[in-house]
Amino acid sequence: MASTKKAPLDPKKTLEKIEEQFEMFQILNENGEVVNESAVPDLSDEELQELMRRMVYSRILDQRSISLNRQGRLGFVAPTAGQEASQIASHFALEKEDFILPGYRDVPQIVWHGLPLYQAFLWSRGHVEGMKIPEGVNVLPPQIIIGAQYVQTAGVALGIKKRGKKAVAITYTGDGGSSQGDFYEGINFAGAFKAPAIFVVQNNQFAISTPRDKQTAAKTIAQKAVAAGIPGQLVDGMDPLAVYAAVKDARERAINGEGPTLIETMCYRYGPHTMAGDDPTRYRTSELDNEWEKKDPIVRFRKFLENKGLWSEEKENEIIEQAKEDIKAAIKKADDTPKQKVTDLISVMFEELPHNLQEQNELYKAKESK
Repeated sequence: MASTKKAPLDPKKTLEKIEEQFEMFQILNENGEVVNESAVPDLSDEELQELMRRMVYSRILDQRSISLNRQGRLGFVAPTAGQEASQIASHFALEKEDFILPGYRDVPQIVWHGLPLYQAFLWSRGHVEGMKIPEGVNVLPPQIIIGAQYVQTAGVALGIKKRGKKAVAITYTGDGGSSQGDFYEGINFAGAFKAPAIFVVQNNQFAISTPRDKQTAAKTIAQKAVAAGIPGQLVDGMDPLAVYAAVKDARERAINGEGPTLIETMCYRYGPHTMAGDDPTRYRTSELDNEWEKKDPIVRFRKFLENKGLWSEEKENEIIEQAKEDIKAAIKKADDTPKQKVTDLISVMFEELPHNLQEQNELYKAKESK
């Protein structure tokens, strides 16, 4: 009997088959036209207008925060312009009982989740009052350690599951954060325990200054979900309807006991990585900037709403003026907050201060009393 020769191993082909599955999910094209009718989320006219209001408001918050930083009135600021669909539309799919574990660029989401704006400004200044989250506002302070929020989210999500709550924990990082070990540990842990978590990677193309194709050999970040045994979704992060639909779906599956989801939103930050000296002109071309400006999420959504008769320049200008007034009042309230003393910081570091900090606290008390 003739022997049957087995086909040789072809792991490259296996990889290619996996990569082919991760197609970009989109509902609105760059002109604000619906290209995926069956996927359009069931949002009322009022909800569509509210989503746009929050996106416009957040763009103004970004612009004013940059100005305040340049005036020396804010400390750490990570620009968000260009990522409004990724940030605000994802938050719009959440409920009040859900927990947000933000990265340092994700201040808009936690403000819309209930953190007073003046406290967000105090957090930027490193003031302890900015970290005192009000009761009932389910957010953690923005994480500075890149990717650390992914491990924390797995733990918070597991706690939600053990308490039998119908809620999720959602977190965000950038494409650079997906290269951190905490990223893999977080999605793997959550997947193993079917914890109700949503992991968002806002792929804004450059981390700080390193292009995404230098971060990883993977064709997409979304496909990394396969290794953790959880669903992964690649989404047009400049399309608010697509982002909303993807997060809404992930949330519904999570609260139904189906575990976590990894979502990669393809987006672009128009400003620098942070206001701490980054110069994007050193690693990005004007041609690339112009290409992504044509995909602006606010312009795209504006066209969509205008075609439905739901938006106008007058309405947008009203929102812009309201945002400016709110920001003016919030920064004044932050300015009026008593300046932080060293003892204010030491006193909240531990429930019971260890001996060395007790000594330091007494030392600074004496200095501050003079």
